[in-house]
Amino acid sequence: MMKSAIALLPGRAAAKASPRKQDAARKPAAPKGVDAPRLRSVPATAAATGEVWETRALLLLVLVAFGFGLLELYSASAFMARAEGLPGHYFALKQLGGAACGAVLCAVLARMDYHRWERWAWPILLVVSLMLLVVIAPGTHAIAPRINGARRWLNLGIRFQPSEFAKLALIFWTAMMAVKKEDRLHSMSKGLLPFLVVWLGVILLVFREPNMSAALLLALLASLVLFAGGARIGHFILLGMVAVPVVWHAINSADYRMKRIVAFLDPAADPAGVSYQIYQSLIAVGSGGLSGVGYGASRQKYGFLPEPHNDFLFSMIAEEWGIFGIVLTVALFGAFLWVGYRIAARAPDRFGYLVGIGMTNLIAVSAFLHMGVALALLPTTGVALPFMSYGRSALLADFAAVGILLAVARATRNGPAAAPAKRRAA
Repeated sequence: MMKSAIALLPGRAAAKASPRKQDAARKPAAPKGVDAPRLRSVPATAAATGEVWETRALLLLVLVAFGFGLLELYSASAFMARAEGLPGHYFALKQLGGAACGAVLCAVLARMDYHRWERWAWPILLVVSLMLLVVIAPGTHAIAPRINGARRWLNLGIRFQPSEFAKLALIFWTAMMAVKKEDRLHSMSKGLLPFLVVWLGVILLVFREPNMSAALLLALLASLVLFAGGARIGHFILLGMVAVPVVWHAINSADYRMKRIVAFLDPAADPAGVSYQIYQSLIAVGSGGLSGVGYGASRQKYGFLPEPHNDFLFSMIAEEWGIFGIVLTVALFGAFLWVGYRIAARAPDRFGYLVGIGMTNLIAVSAFLHMGVALALLPTTGVALPFMSYGRSALLADFAAVGILLAVARATRNGPAAAPAKRRAA
């Protein structure tokens, strides 16, 4: 599935034939010896009809993922809600309310010209950075309380996590700058390094909450956008080599992070201590077998597995639905990745392509990270399963990403020349 999706991205860039010619007239040629990204043209008939089924497929995938997730969320959270003196449907009902708001947001964003995000990239990033700064600033505990040892929430009448929206903001900004600096992305000093300055500012704010998993996810999502824009893979390899000792120092500086690494390396070493979460997750997955224990019949949700409705929802799916649930979940997000990349590959211009790639990765990468944690393939992190795990901030960000993808698809369907013309006029 991943190979077929990557095959849709020739030269790690895509655009229509007419914007490609217009861009060539505006921008200098690539330096000698550096291959310019090849942008695949799409026939008008494909633009007019192909995106129709892709838009419908995207909406169907989201609907199935949310519906299946809500069903499992209710099963995973009912006991926990009753233990807290709440109705069994408490978490599921709140998730449904968040989805209603997300659906409205998705519909609004789908009808907006996505080039606005190119013009608003700097203001959006600055606003999100300010919110992240307020979250960790001294003296702001009244609106940014410490919950479970971390300050990640901002309460302005409505409580939300700014780090979830930082993912959108950083994708917008990276895509916008990648378009502007297209002819310099092959350079480390003039290409990648200026991006790092801004990325690190946002990432460090999230890291200070502390939320290391979200900080690393931000870095990964931004890097994937820039790589799709044409940055050299060798620069990222070099950057990764430099980052390894820094990340290791960050892990070693916090006892709970080091314990997670130890648990990842040997989940059975201390099943009652540092390995408790991942060990219980593996018990849930193994208990499901081929056919699962049956809907609502999970035993791990009765206080054994922490956060069964959030960080380990995939474990609950595996336990109650067995291999069928695992295959269905993997297939849903694999199909989302494929359809999202198809929409991005047919975008009318380079910014639409990069934003489409970024929004698709935001959903798919988060999903595969969540599943990797549940299967002990990755150290324990707090990455939610998109559209399924409980959490309205993440749910709103997920629906926003889908709305922006739909806007890119709509611009492609309406004609390849319309969107670039608006961008030039702006």
